Amino acid sequence: MATAIIDIGTIISRSPEIRGGRPRIAGTGVTVQRIVELFKLGLNPDEIVSEFGHLSYAQVYAALAYYHANWEEIEAAIAEDNAAGDRAETEWYRLRRAAE
Repeated sequence: MATAIIDIGTIISRSPEIRGGRPRIAGTGVTVQRIVELFKLGLNPDEIVSEFGHLSYAQVYAALAYYHANWEEIEAAIAEDNAAGDRAETEWYRLRRAAE
């Protein structure tokens, strides 16, 4: 039985209307950034595949390969999200104190 050959260049895609144009696993909403964040938390590819039952090993490894080839882009997105979270948390505390 022959298996389909997959062009690995088709595993990662980006579209402006999906996830703000961030690189993601094609056909899903799972971003490369999300896979990287889980990997950095200590999950291995087996655990990531288990966490997202619809992803294959090839997709997870392609996301990690994309990260290693484009780490500055992904690290900048992570930093941007962390800064936005920090700003939201600061604003929440500010509003909470003002309401007291």
